[in-house]
Amino acid sequence: MFGSTRLSIICRHLSPSLHQNSTRLLATTSCSAAQAKKEMHVLEGKMSYVDTEKNGDNVVIFLHGNPTSSYLWRNIIPRVSDHARCIAPDLIGMGDSSKLDNVMYTFDDHFKYLSKWMETMDLPEKVNLVIHDWGSSLGFHWANLHRSRVSSITHMESLVCSIPTWDDFPVTARKIFQAMRTPAGDDIVLKKNFFVEKLLPLSIMRGLSEEEMSNYVAPFKTPGRDRLPTLTWPREIPVKSDGPENVVQITDAYSEWLAQSNDLPKLYIDAKPGFFSPFIREYAKPGFFSPFIREYVKDWPNQSMVTVKGIHFVQEDSPTEIGDAITKFLKEKVF
Repeated sequence: MFGSTRLSIICRHLSPSLHQNSTRLLATTSCSAAQAKKEMHVLEGKMSYVDTEKNGDNVVIFLHGNPTSSYLWRNIIPRVSDHARCIAPDLIGMGDSSKLDNVMYTFDDHFKYLSKWMETMDLPEKVNLVIHDWGSSLGFHWANLHRSRVSSITHMESLVCSIPTWDDFPVTARKIFQAMRTPAGDDIVLKKNFFVEKLLPLSIMRGLSEEEMSNYVAPFKTPGRDRLPTLTWPREIPVKSDGPENVVQITDAYSEWLAQSNDLPKLYIDAKPGFFSPFIREYAKPGFFSPFIREYVKDWPNQSMVTVKGIHFVQEDSPTEIGDAITKFLKEKVF
């Protein structure tokens, strides 16, 4: 459970400073032997992605967030791929996708590259989205702009709304995330690799193996600019009183639409205990993570809900349950 001890460890960590494709094999601990990974030229870089390339009439696109990659979905895709073609990109600057010198990895940057990738991929008119963390915000926004192209959305630990003020953010995490929006963030993330080496393993109930941790660390092993995506993301958290205004507007727009999306089947995968759950009821009104999400989305129309164990990176704690829930939902509500 992500309690005060784990958060204290994080706080101590902060104390020093407040279409042309190529294919290769990606190591995986999933029940499949290996998943083929491809690369596609997108704008000024390359985006890497997993593509099962079968059952092509139905397509499921898996979008990760910070600081992960398509690797996050490695144990879930095999449980869905018998029923649909499954595709999972690495966001630009993350996973095996290109590091770019002229990109700051803002929300707009990621959305531009993701949108171009979606446009360039050989996709059917309608797709199903499975989204997590910042992948949820990108996915929700894309869906809002392309409503006729979305068959369903499955979301977990998702960014469902903007935050009124920092007083509405969990108090135990508030200082950490505020610090990363200051020059101190350079030391916290670009030097110390906070998100990957600290927050990621602390946000998973089980212990990651050396191989698993190595896969997550690899894209951000080099200090400095290579880690910039993991620093920019917390600076993009939409706080109405603090910005960034463009992300606040985007989040509010898709949140309003989703609350009225009667014709769109949705599956919410709830996490218990959920990220910061010991504190969120006392301090967060609202917050991003499961206890608030559960309340915020309860009246979204045409939505089912299942509960799995996990903190934030629930794919690492409950891959079988998540994969089976997605498959059941798609077969019963969509396909």
